[in-house]
Amino acid sequence: MKKSRILRRMPCPIVKSGFKVELFHMKMAVMIVHGVGRPDPGFADGMMASLRSRFLAATGSDDLVMRPAFWAPVLQDRENELWRRLGAGGPMDFIKLRRFMMDFAADAIAYQPAPRERNIYENVHQVLAHTLQELSAAAGPGAPLVVIAHSLGTVIASNYIYDLQNQRKRKTVPARVMKKVGTTPVDRLETLAAFFTLGSPLALWSLRYSEFGKPIQVPSPQLRTHFPQAKGGWINFYDQDDVIGYPLRTINSAYKGAVKEDRAVNVGGLLSSWNPTAHTEYWTDRDVLGQIADELVALRHQTRKV
Repeated sequence: MKKSRILRRMPCPIVKSGFKVELFHMKMAVMIVHGVGRPDPGFADGMMASLRSRFLAATGSDDLVMRPAFWAPVLQDRENELWRRLGAGGPMDFIKLRRFMMDFAADAIAYQPAPRERNIYENVHQVLAHTLQELSAAAGPGAPLVVIAHSLGTVIASNYIYDLQNQRKRKTVPARVMKKVGTTPVDRLETLAAFFTLGSPLALWSLRYSEFGKPIQVPSPQLRTHFPQAKGGWINFYDQDDVIGYPLRTINSAYKGAVKEDRAVNVGGLLSSWNPTAHTEYWTDRDVLGQIADELVALRHQTRKV
């Protein structure tokens, strides 16, 4: 009798997509994708500390597993060499502005796949695949997944998700990237519940496509099979002074259906909140982080198994 009581109190495993998930140890996985600039490996440390603190205060749990997708090294050496060669060509004014354009425009141009040159695109996507494998191992193979991305990182994350969501029908994921994609629901983005875009230039990228393109699906079409009560969604944050970040819902009817909300925010301090340098301030803005934390807490309640 005593033994049976103990057994009833033990976590009851469930099986989703062939993976056993311990109900009492369900965590939430968060991938953070940086954008323009020359970030160091700790680019997301401040954001992660703030989100963790707010999440812990609201839920009493530390069930938030976060990993940064640090793709900058794929391009940084090449950009540094190009900058050196350009600097040797003659004097240039507006050095800081030129360097900013190098960081944004060169990254964006280099990342776009060409018919015979896809190495950078694929190398960047391999970083995301590896990050998702780390999250699957740390948070659990069936954990609810959240993606937070900034600037060009929103384009990269969107492309990666789009490729994987359309892989079965169109074989959109390059073979070299597919080899890096794991087999768990997290790896396959089946548990993708929420997407937060910060200062996103996706509106500009939509010019490349007929009728301004087709967005990704957030939440994932398979999410309900894993978490029937989960709502989630795509929230896009933009500052009106940020010339790189734009609203997304008005791009076309498909984006209106895909993006739950465009949220206008005022990021930065006295020196940056009123001008284009606001683009780099989303990472540490208390209002933005507070809103994301609130969404994570709500999602946590919706995906709890016990």
